[in-house]
Amino acid sequence: MTAATSRRAAAAPARGERTSIVVDNKRIELSNLDKVLYPAVGFTKGQVIDYYLRIAPAILPHLRGRPLTLKRYPSGVNEPFFYEKRCPAHRPTWVTTGKVWSGRNDEYINYCVVEDQATLAWLANIACLEMHTLLSKLPDVGRPTSMVFDLDPGAPAGMLDSIRVTLRMRDMLDRLGLESFVKTSGSKGLHLWVPLNTPRVTFDRTKQFAHAIALMLVRDYPNEVTALMRKDLRKGKVFVDWSQNDEHKTTACAYTPRAREEPTVSTPLAWEELETALRKKDPSRVSFRTDQVLRRVATRGDLFAPVLKIEQQLPDG
Repeated sequence: MTAATSRRAAAAPARGERTSIVVDNKRIELSNLDKVLYPAVGFTKGQVIDYYLRIAPAILPHLRGRPLTLKRYPSGVNEPFFYEKRCPAHRPTWVTTGKVWSGRNDEYINYCVVEDQATLAWLANIACLEMHTLLSKLPDVGRPTSMVFDLDPGAPAGMLDSIRVTLRMRDMLDRLGLESFVKTSGSKGLHLWVPLNTPRVTFDRTKQFAHAIALMLVRDYPNEVTALMRKDLRKGKVFVDWSQNDEHKTTACAYTPRAREEPTVSTPLAWEELETALRKKDPSRVSFRTDQVLRRVATRGDLFAPVLKIEQQLPDG
């Protein structure tokens, strides 16, 4: 894709009830662009589409080749939503799909796979606000490309507590020879990623290893951390969700907006940003809306790009 093509594709869609745009030489019919999807701030579907088109150079590398679960909010973030694993039958013919076996359904599920800006625009137009990917890529969906942790604070614990635990986890992984990266969940917690990108890893191994790391944190900080999913045990603690390392579970993709009061985004961070936020006791330093993320990427590039390339092995034992 040329820079000129990217600039043309990123143009804001016209306002109005129905219109069409051409992206990647594909015509996309858009509707209800003025529909407000984030009522608290008046953020519309047209603005969601515009964001996805503009963030495409950063988000597409993290989507390509990965089966996608759609999280759709047809009436906005305050109304009922639904997850959709099966790529909608009404999709354009040019949308890429990939089949993944489902033991629960005893059949293959045909997922959407986002390969281009046009697919991003189409998904945003059907009110797919959040994009959640598997941790593996087609065709080898049994091989995770990363190990992940979702750090979720239970009230009255908050983002600063998540930051504190995440920094400790980073140091623990570093002592094991593993480089890690962090992004906001776009909600109230953090996601820590350990890139692997090696054919010699399985979900059984990453899940076992992630569980061991979580239990070590609980052992060292029992009053601050829990590795148990039960919500009644999370009060005042940071839940380190290690169970995301599963062949059939999905995680919010980097740069996807979240269905919160404002259009906050799952945003890659530099470690020093976490350290500064903790030192200054200011969690707002690591919360970013769509407009702020576009400016960050324009000046700092994709801080999550190394996750796609770094090859690492989990320690034996």
